Amino acid sequence: MATAEEVKSLFPAMVDRFIPEKADGVDATIAFDLSGDNGGSFWIRVADGSAETGEGAPSNAVMTVRATADDWHAVATGQMNAMQAFMTGKLKIMGDMGLAMKMQTMFAQ
Repeated sequence: MATAEEVKSLFPAMVDRFIPEKADGVDATIAFDLSGDNGGSFWIRVADGSAETGEGAPSNAVMTVRATADDWHAVATGQMNAMQAFMTGKLKIMGDMGLAMKMQTMFAQ
């Protein structure tokens, strides 16, 4: 099981792995609603070729990712395939599905 700190550290790491060229035309906030004792609410904002992150639930998210913190940790660290997690119901996407597909390429593994 991932610790709360390990889960929290995933988001700055995603910003570090952001590939601006893959986010051309994206202006969106993505919310992450992670359940479990080690979970929480986080967000990533992609706009103007940059990405930033923070904690808490944003009011203007165009897409929300819901999962247990452990399942998201496994996806974000490459231990679990995102599409497989989605197909098996471990990862739920609410909102812009096109952005969900694009998100896979905007952040290097």
